[in-house]
Amino acid sequence: MNIIVFGDSAPNFELSDQNGNIVSLAALQGKKVLLYFYPKADTPGCTTQSCEVSQVKNIFLAQNTIVLGISPDTPEIQKQFDTKYNLGFPLLSDPDHKVAIDYGVWQEKSMYGKKYMGIVRSSFLIDEAGIVIDSWYKITPKNTVPKALKSL
Repeated sequence: MNIIVFGDSAPNFELSDQNGNIVSLAALQGKKVLLYFYPKADTPGCTTQSCEVSQVKNIFLAQNTIVLGISPDTPEIQKQFDTKYNLGFPLLSDPDHKVAIDYGVWQEKSMYGKKYMGIVRSSFLIDEAGIVIDSWYKITPKNTVPKALKSL
C-alpha cells in the first residue's frame, strides 16, 4: 500500500467529474490542490465533509487552491450529490479505485466483524508543482477544512 507523505510527488490522474469534464492533476500545475477522498456520496459523513469544503471554497480559491473531491461513485451520482447540496466544485469519479490505490486510500476495512475493501477518508494538499505539502489519512469529516487551511 502506498502512503503519500510530505515531499512526495502526487500521483497524476485523469478522471471524469460530475459534469462529464475530464480533470487531471497535471493540467492544474501552477495551482495548489486540496484533494479529498470520501467513501460514498450523500451519506452523512461525506455530506458533512463536502458541505464544509463547499462553504469555504472561495477562501481556498483566494489562496490559489483548487478543491477536488473523489469517490467511487459514478458521475451521475456525483451530479445528484452536487445538485442536492449545491457544492459547486469538481467531484471526480474513480469507479475502478485506481486513483484511490495510487494514493493509498483503498484499504481493508471492517464493520461488524466483516472485512471488505473501501475508501479510507483522506485528504491531501498538493503544491503548484505537484508535490504533496500535507496528507491526512483517516481524517474526520469535520477536520478536512481546518487542517487544510492551517497547512496553507
